[in-house]
Amino acid sequence: MIRSFAVAVLLAAPAMLSAQIRLAEQIDSVDAYIARVMVEQQVPGVSVAVIRNGQVVLTRGYGFADLEHRVPVTPKTVFQSGSVGKAFTVMAVLMLVDDGRVALDAPLTRYFPDAPPSWEALTVRHLLEHTSGLPGYPEDFDFRKDRSEDELFALIRDQPLGFAAGARRGYSNLGFITLGILVRRVTGMFYGDFLAERIFRPAGMPTARVNSEADIVPDRARGYRLVDSVIKHHEWVAPTLNTTADGSLLLSALDMAAWDAALHERRLLSADSYARMWTRLVTTDGTEQPFGLSWQMPDVGTQRLIEHSGGWQGFTANYSRYPAKGLSVAVFLNRRAADPIRVTRGIQRIFHPELGIAGMPALAESDPEMAAFVRAFVADVSANRLRASQFAPALADEILAGADRVAERFRSYGTLVRVDLLSRSVTPDDVRRVTYRLSFTARQILIRLDRDARGVIIDIQVQED
Repeated sequence: MIRSFAVAVLLAAPAMLSAQIRLAEQIDSVDAYIARVMVEQQVPGVSVAVIRNGQVVLTRGYGFADLEHRVPVTPKTVFQSGSVGKAFTVMAVLMLVDDGRVALDAPLTRYFPDAPPSWEALTVRHLLEHTSGLPGYPEDFDFRKDRSEDELFALIRDQPLGFAAGARRGYSNLGFITLGILVRRVTGMFYGDFLAERIFRPAGMPTARVNSEADIVPDRARGYRLVDSVIKHHEWVAPTLNTTADGSLLLSALDMAAWDAALHERRLLSADSYARMWTRLVTTDGTEQPFGLSWQMPDVGTQRLIEHSGGWQGFTANYSRYPAKGLSVAVFLNRRAADPIRVTRGIQRIFHPELGIAGMPALAESDPEMAAFVRAFVADVSANRLRASQFAPALADEILAGADRVAERFRSYGTLVRVDLLSRSVTPDDVRRVTYRLSFTARQILIRLDRDARGVIIDIQVQED
């Protein structure tokens, strides 16, 4: 028996050594990749956590958390979360569901008797899904004016709804501010104190907290922006607007590693609530959308991705999980308009090359008309000549509102050189859904289009590698 055990150990040792060497090579590749990203995107500092099956593979800081004092980023450096913080608001509300204190499909008027009549059809679930019809911040919203929760709610309740509850998804920060107010109304606690008591401490997240402009916060990073290619401090925002439940958290790479372990082990929430959180939403017309309760949930090839990104006051962030691979990546960057999703994708490809767009298998093209349509559509996007008639009415306004920005983005990809079909399907109501890999001279992207029987685009999703 002793001899057999010794032989087993000797046989295992080369495999263990090979795995250690491979991991060291992957970490070196991450270091080189982040160094390149920081130059390309002019980012002062980056913090990264890579976790596999709930175990930390890498937590590391790069560059500077504070340029004036030349303070380096470390795994303990705390960054503003942006909308990554919405995922914690979702968990807080689901905890109240598990406690029997909130019902997802109860009308909001149960918790907000002072709500306007237009809210009668709205539920807690609609807020979590971004399907309530509540808008984002009003165009004339003053981000330098302090407002109490009561004042914010008075503003929110006066906003007209953009569409019928559940009809489609429309991202709404005001909806998530409302969820934070809901937590206080149900528990009597500020939502940040609820997060600290029910999530941060139980999960072992030592530096996670709601933002505070007044408190001394050790290891706090500074947020930056580019002005005419020069790094500047980000503009000032009223302190109370950095405490709302639409994403006003301070988080470190170590905090995210601890939270990922809690998610991996399915701690903190019931099994039912985890299922609710990560079940794709279906709008009232029966269309499945690649989103859960706030979480983005696209398919990357054959893999389901679960993630949430954000950006605010000179910071951007992304937290991304491939459950089937057991791989999670969290990244924080301290420059406005830096691209955390692209950084996450690059790190994921280092550990699993097959997750990259380039590694996805292509199908034989059997619909030349659709391939030609996609090529023509890309040309229209790049030339900023999209027309409302190309889209379903519910989608046209949203697409055309950001057409200038999207055109500039597509032009940065270079010339389209190849179109590869990755998937195709036809629904019972004759909607054709296709996913193509578009290879440009400078970039590869995925584009998924849904076209109805008339050839009108009723849904579109774009994913960058």
